[in-house]
Amino acid sequence: MNTSIKIEILNPKAVKLLRDLADQKLISIRQDSRSGFSGVLKKLRSNSDSAPTLDEITAEVEKVRNERYGK
Repeated sequence: MNTSIKIEILNPKAVKLLRDLADQKLISIRQDSRSGFSGVLKKLRSNSDSAPTLDEITAEVEKVRNERYGK
């Protein structure tokens, strides 16, 4: 029986426990690649009061692309 669950680790000590379980082949650990960029943005925004919004970032990226590719 394979069951997948998503957990949020609140205490870093839990990571060691989970890795120990994985070493014993009781569980497998997979990183969620979908949250990579969003997670980085969230972490950066938590450190700054004036962090740009996702819409502002998108507008800046589009502006640079238009300048680069002349569209």
